[in-house]
Amino acid sequence: MTLKKMKSILFMLLGFIALACGVAGTVLPVLPGGPFYLLAVYFFSKSSKRVDAWFKNTYIYKKYVVSFLEKKGMTLKEKIRINLTADFFILLSILYVDILAVRIILIGLALYKHYYFIKKIKTIPPQSYQVEESQ
Repeated sequence: MTLKKMKSILFMLLGFIALACGVAGTVLPVLPGGPFYLLAVYFFSKSSKRVDAWFKNTYIYKKYVVSFLEKKGMTLKEKIRINLTADFFILLSILYVDILAVRIILIGLALYKHYYFIKKIKTIPPQSYQVEESQ
């Protein structure tokens, strides 16, 4: 087996691992999905042209990665929905964890999450988002 073939297999394997973490991040509000999807895109593009083309035609890529890469931002409704869901699970974790240091870390992460969503992610009007999605 050539070195090029081994690198291709390694990148494909890493791409599927990153994709699985991204899907988990979409379902679990505490884990971010976007960075893992971007990592999956990178690994798939390095593994083979065919796998790269397949991934770029998936629903996950079109819904999450393209909008992130275009830096369109999120609607206020999406920001609120994501934050409330994440806050619910963070609150549950705080209530069930007995370790003070872990509780402090969770509260810090929740505060940083709110800062990030308010200051770093652009808020776009709902109508512009819907027009772009329907194309």
